[in-house]
Amino acid sequence: MTRVITSLCMRDGSCATVCPVECIVAGKPEDKWPWYYIDADTCIDCGACETECPFNAIFPEDEVPSAYKAKGGERLSMPSGTVGFPEAFDSKNHDGDSVHLEATRVLATGEVVDLTPAITTNADFFKSGPGYNAK
Repeated sequence: MTRVITSLCMRDGSCATVCPVECIVAGKPEDKWPWYYIDADTCIDCGACETECPFNAIFPEDEVPSAYKAKGGERLSMPSGTVGFPEAFDSKNHDGDSVHLEATRVLATGEVVDLTPAITTNADFFKSGPGYNAK
């Protein structure tokens, strides 16, 4: 079993820093691939990334929630141009580098969202080639 980074990812990058097998990469270009992604073929399921993520965006693949209930204030990110994600997000990652995401939205307290599409998105990232090119 591997871990999956969901749309709660705001590109902090601390997950990649702690990964002992370097299986986590930042999506590029970030307007199309806004999250970090985990190579399932390399992941050893140690869980270091999950505990390090400040956005609680990482789950074991078989535990990615289909009905995630927001505490309020969490933010989802999607590829640029995704309908219903009108807000840009600007911040700094764990290294102090600028992060800019074009398509995000803040979740309301109690809002329920399906995070399981991230499982397919993560697989697609590595199947389509950019995942290996980004390393």
